Amino acid sequence: MKQTLQLRLGQHLSMTPQLQQAIRLLQLSTLELKQEIQEALDTNLMLELEEEGERQERGEGEKEAERADASSDVDRELGEAGETMPDDLPVDTDWDAIYDSVAAPVSGSGAVSDEERDNDFLQYTSSADTLHDHLAWQLNLAHFDARDEMIGEAIIDAIDEQGYFDSKVQDIAAILKDEGVEERDVERVLERIQQDFEPTGVAARDLRECLMLQLRQLPQDTPHLGMALRLIDKHFDLLGRHDLARLRKALRCSDETLREVTALIRTLDPRPGLRFSASEAQYVIPDVFVSRSRSGWRVELNQEIAPRLRVNAAYAGLIRRADNSDDNQTMKNHLQEARWFIKSVMSRNETLLRVATKIVEFQRAFFEYGEEAMKPLVLRDVAEALEMHESTVSRVTTRKYMHTPRGTLEFKYFFSSHVSTAAGGECSATAIRALIKKLVAAEEPSKPLSDSKISQLLKEQGINVARRTVAKYRESMAIAPSNERKRLA
Repeated sequence: MKQTLQLRLGQHLSMTPQLQQAIRLLQLSTLELKQEIQEALDTNLMLELEEEGERQERGEGEKEAERADASSDVDRELGEAGETMPDDLPVDTDWDAIYDSVAAPVSGSGAVSDEERDNDFLQYTSSADTLHDHLAWQLNLAHFDARDEMIGEAIIDAIDEQGYFDSKVQDIAAILKDEGVEERDVERVLERIQQDFEPTGVAARDLRECLMLQLRQLPQDTPHLGMALRLIDKHFDLLGRHDLARLRKALRCSDETLREVTALIRTLDPRPGLRFSASEAQYVIPDVFVSRSRSGWRVELNQEIAPRLRVNAAYAGLIRRADNSDDNQTMKNHLQEARWFIKSVMSRNETLLRVATKIVEFQRAFFEYGEEAMKPLVLRDVAEALEMHESTVSRVTTRKYMHTPRGTLEFKYFFSSHVSTAAGGECSATAIRALIKKLVAAEEPSKPLSDSKISQLLKEQGINVARRTVAKYRESMAIAPSNERKRLA
């Protein structure tokens, strides 16, 4: 085959770095956007934050004067700083007595707000003790000899985050065999930890033993304590299956007594170790606020997560000289990057507000009447209404939250599939879940509704839902099946 050269003319779409930056900012969450803005402020000298109300306090003439004298002002400030800066710090002088310990604001305002100081102090909050730390602290206070303390440390290391002893006595004894530890020694130390250490029920080997340990710690005059102990000890499998008829027969008690016994058992903690969980609470920061006004529903951006950026006038004034030096070219590049970054952030906020407003328009019935009035909605509906690409709407609605009178909800919450109704219309999956939850909440505790019965009740309301669909929605809401929901009234 002969090799030849050919010239072809064609068109293709290329993504510029600026377009890539705009798309990346569009899909960032609130916390990631804050980090991105802070990184841009730290790396680009042309960017700065605009203080709240600064435009109202200063007139346009004063701003022009500041831009004209920006270079001389900076030089004068540097000169004054050089005159007042001490050469050496005295030995008995603290650094904070000379310099402010809080980082200077990026905007160059000279004063640090109370909010910034609070944010700095939040970094020094101490973390909560874990379950292992709490048990080790109790072990140090207990009167154990050296060998028992070693056994106790091995037992504590084998306790999981829920508070259960996730090992075997034989394994602990085998590990400490060289120290002369036998199985009865491990059993003795384990029993003492179960009885004397907090939280009550810790170091249990299973759920039954955990509940038994907590019941034995209750006062002896607790009503129905003996019957509760007998139920857990002898008939725990019947309780797990919610077999109330056989429980009444086994305990030889009335429905009223059995109801009080099970109520006592429900006050116990099946996972005592979770109260010492070291995981920090994750707070959701809404991107937009939805409120009701006289003219309808109003959608506003959260100004706290959308700080106003601007180009530093002082540095921008320094590159008005028409030279090609390296420093001047670097400042020009920074200025171009700063302008593109500001434009990308503004474009992100505008797109976010448009999508949120359109979602509120589509789901107005939800804000008026609740989940049962939720309408079916897909990304294509919003994209066609706003003349956007579906992928753009997907990026905007990912990890974005909306603060509404009905709670703080993710944008994705308002999108759901639909089910056909008997009248030829459509009902959203969110509305069906709300109806299922409402039916389960209103059922008789002694005769809970099965999935087939719920499907039949929904069909009576004109919603055609199969039994397996009801089971899927019920499981997604963490609602137990009918046999496990059965209890005495």
